[in-house]
Amino acid sequence: MADRLDLRAGPDEAGARLDVAVARLAPGLSRARVQQLVAGGRVLVDGRPSKPAARLRGSEHIQVEVPDAEPSGLVAQDLPLAVLHEDADLLVLDKRAGMVVHPARGTPHSTVVNALLHRLGAGGGGQRLGLAHRLDKETSGCLVVAKTEAALAALQAQFKGRSVEKTYLALCHGRLADEGTLDTFYGRHPRDRTRHTGRVPAGRRAQTSWRVAERFGDVATLAEVTLHTGRTHQIRVHLSEAGHPLLADATYGGTRREARLAADHPARRAAGAMGRQALHAWRLAFDHPRSGRRVRYEAPVPADLVAALQILRRART
Repeated sequence: MADRLDLRAGPDEAGARLDVAVARLAPGLSRARVQQLVAGGRVLVDGRPSKPAARLRGSEHIQVEVPDAEPSGLVAQDLPLAVLHEDADLLVLDKRAGMVVHPARGTPHSTVVNALLHRLGAGGGGQRLGLAHRLDKETSGCLVVAKTEAALAALQAQFKGRSVEKTYLALCHGRLADEGTLDTFYGRHPRDRTRHTGRVPAGRRAQTSWRVAERFGDVATLAEVTLHTGRTHQIRVHLSEAGHPLLADATYGGTRREARLAADHPARRAAGAMGRQALHAWRLAFDHPRSGRRVRYEAPVPADLVAALQILRRART
């Protein structure tokens, strides 16, 4: 038995490699897994086999055959999961910071997928396991998981159509403007392939909006951030390149700024309380895949972010 996915490349996929595009369109499939499927002739582009590096025009029909229960090294693990909601179609988790969503090189175990395999059993989707989106390892908060193929397809369509409301809490350095929107091209950093940047001359677009929730003088700002697109590291990159890196963000300038501060500076102490990038996927809203009713979920503010805010509030008074 095998699952079959029918995907349609759109303008966002124009110019992208086939393996990259399929991993975007089916977030439950890792790029490495897509490459395996392409090599095995299980990915057809407009009815024909292709190669992982083939570039798309942005209008192709892509069919993906995903075999069931292929030996993959995935193991079910009884790991704690904070469940915000569960029904017959989906599961909404409050992912804890430090937990990787999908197994990868260097983190084959102790991931959200390993925990879901234990909770939902082998019938939960094998390698894909209903993941319609992801969160960075050190980002906490709302993560939705589909429990059926129909629910997965409906959620993927909403994420691709940008009808899912994604609101984050971001604690950043400096005095951020009351509100604003950043709309840039977006891509890999030209000198560091592990990073991304909005300072590229062409590529996919990334749009981030925010409004200030709380100020701490010129030291730091707590913002409610809305993602209109879902690019890798998008909030971290946009705020950093606007001059306001997240506290304790080692990749995009937060920790470098903190290193220049005195040991007792409130921003440095707040970053120490966080111990990871100060980003929390706070609220998530979408149309329920079965009823079509708009549903909303909220992940409580985590203890590390609460502690960081308390440090900044005490320093402000």
